[in-house]
Amino acid sequence: MRIVLKSILSEEAAHKVTRVLGRLLALAVTLVLTLAAPARAADTIRLAVQKTGTFSWELAAIRSAGLDKEADLSLEVTELASTEAGKIAMRAGSADIILSDWLWVSRERALGAKLTFYPYSSALGAVMVPASSPLQTLADLKGRKLAVAGGAIDKSWLLLQARMKQDGIDLKSDATIVYGAPPLIAAKALDGEMDASLNFWNFCAQLEAKGFRRLAGIEEILPKLGAKGAVSAVGYVFDESWAASHKDAVARFIAMTRKAKQLLVTSDPAWDKVAPLTGTSDPAMLKTYRERYRDGIPHRSIDDEEKDARVLYRVLAEIGGRDLVGPAAELDPGTFYHAIPGD
Repeated sequence: MRIVLKSILSEEAAHKVTRVLGRLLALAVTLVLTLAAPARAADTIRLAVQKTGTFSWELAAIRSAGLDKEADLSLEVTELASTEAGKIAMRAGSADIILSDWLWVSRERALGAKLTFYPYSSALGAVMVPASSPLQTLADLKGRKLAVAGGAIDKSWLLLQARMKQDGIDLKSDATIVYGAPPLIAAKALDGEMDASLNFWNFCAQLEAKGFRRLAGIEEILPKLGAKGAVSAVGYVFDESWAASHKDAVARFIAMTRKAKQLLVTSDPAWDKVAPLTGTSDPAMLKTYRERYRDGIPHRSIDDEEKDARVLYRVLAEIGGRDLVGPAAELDPGTFYHAIPGD
């Protein structure tokens, strides 16, 4: 009797051992096959980014929050000294995406390069004056000294001229105009060497933080020129054939940048990663940068953006001529990218 019981127990134990060993073997095989299988590489996107530009702010937020990994994207970033260097990189095929404006994209398309544009920011420059300035309206610029950043065919400058011509004022002849690089214009404004200055939005933010006031933002004059809302002057630019062959990666890139912008809207701590890139530690200036950046985040449909861009293109073409827009009198139909779901 004792011998039979011992035999039964031994058989049950043997079955348990067999089952456990079988499970362990199956787990081991699964693990080996998993490790042996090649992992799908993240899609690589090459970005050419102006080192001092706001695109670097967005990228800092993306990397800090791990949004690139979440989107399964590998971002290869080349830092450049200027926006013109970005255009050269795009033409040379050494960058997949840069920041530029729809005006340049349309011009390039007219010349044969099939680039396309997706909105990045509607933040525009402004006419800035010292807090104590007697100037109260744009009409007061008549007879004054106005410094303009970006040169004679800068878009904000041309739009300002077009608006003032509606009131019978030709700023090119009715005011003293001085051109210069944006940092130089900002420095001269602080030194009080001119009555007013028209500069890019981030340099206007610097002046605003130092007590200057906005005589008028360029976005404020756009309705008088026919625009129905805020227009994104700057956007992500890429080749349409590359976009067609990387359609899903482009969609994930756009979704990733939207998340980054939303993070920079809702989270002040997210700006901790951005602050070192702004070139200042002044709390007032950082606050102004943050507010103006947030104001410029696009919220309109691509159709609405494109309609207004067409209107403003005609205004710019009329006043800037071929030197600005090239041979095309109208915005090229493929300038805006329409392949993102929900746009």
